[in-house]
Amino acid sequence: MKYDYLIVGAGLFGSVFAHEAKAAGKRVLVIDRRNHIAGNVYTEKTEGINVHKYGAHIFHTNIKRVWEYVNRFAEFNRFTNAPVANYKGELYSLPFNMYTFNKMWGVVTPEEAQAKIDEQRSEIKGEPKNLEEQAISLVGRDIYEKLIKGYTEKQWGRSCAELPSFIIKRLPVRLTFDNNYFNALYQGIPIGGYTKMVEKMLDGIDVRLGVDYLKNKEELDSMADRVLYTGAIDAYFGYCLGNLEYRSVRFENELIDKPNFQGNAAVNYTDRETPWTRIIEHKWFEFGKDENGRDLPKTIISREYSAEWKLGDEPYYPVNDEKNAALYSEYKRLADKEAKVIFGGRLGEYKYYDMDAVIESALDCADRELNK
Repeated sequence: MKYDYLIVGAGLFGSVFAHEAKAAGKRVLVIDRRNHIAGNVYTEKTEGINVHKYGAHIFHTNIKRVWEYVNRFAEFNRFTNAPVANYKGELYSLPFNMYTFNKMWGVVTPEEAQAKIDEQRSEIKGEPKNLEEQAISLVGRDIYEKLIKGYTEKQWGRSCAELPSFIIKRLPVRLTFDNNYFNALYQGIPIGGYTKMVEKMLDGIDVRLGVDYLKNKEELDSMADRVLYTGAIDAYFGYCLGNLEYRSVRFENELIDKPNFQGNAAVNYTDRETPWTRIIEHKWFEFGKDENGRDLPKTIISREYSAEWKLGDEPYYPVNDEKNAALYSEYKRLADKEAKVIFGGRLGEYKYYDMDAVIESALDCADRELNK
């Protein structure tokens, strides 16, 4: 069978585009080299808990069009992201708010908190030269040392003094007791998990899993008039200009025979000595209940370890420095010459995307492509 579109990757970008193409009357084939759909938002049910297999994914957006779109495929719960920071056994609220400042300095009023921040910020004179100086200039040394430095160095595998200041352009500082991490109008987790949501997007569409596009490119390309490619752009071109850099993440999962491990979905470990960056306790994304509202007797945690990416690893975060931006622009020039292929998504565009931005980008791409 000849298809109008071959879609490489069954993650959010590919699945949204596939749904829109099918709705426009196109014949669509979706392939993925993994043995499951939903890409990095894949959730897998274990002991009644929807486990986020590739790290925590909390949907949040201010884009009404995107919120209305995802609600066509899932009902969302009222989960609010309120992470906690653990610094050598001291617990602090994230984002930085009055609870944080009270615990850090004993201040009680917003005026006292602001005065303390202003006093500590003043040690940085002139334009910050690196991430360390940028962070201190925003929130002061105490918060930087306890809640930013160790976590950031584990995440990037580099000293904060070596990292560019633009990585922390701004830090949310709230002189209120609001623990909601995101400044988003809409927020929640799909009831039943993300995999179920993506299944609905791909309903009625041909999907083949465990298919490596780059190993069978010629044969697969011949099956469709157009290709949407959501894999790594440098891999598509055989790394002919060298490979782009990423940070990767390794997960260590543990099933624990008790109902509560840490009392929160996310706890960040902000000291340098603890090897993991954070622990996710998946059941709290859905309030510790199963689909029938019953308390779950066990819990599952994931320890996250940040790592330098190497070929064969799963790429997570693009390293958005000048060197990689320049290399990506060279690959983009090659991509623009591929008349039959559209490059999209986090890996196809070498861009850090939140889920709502991926969906908006896929919808925009579908509008351009399908309304020619």
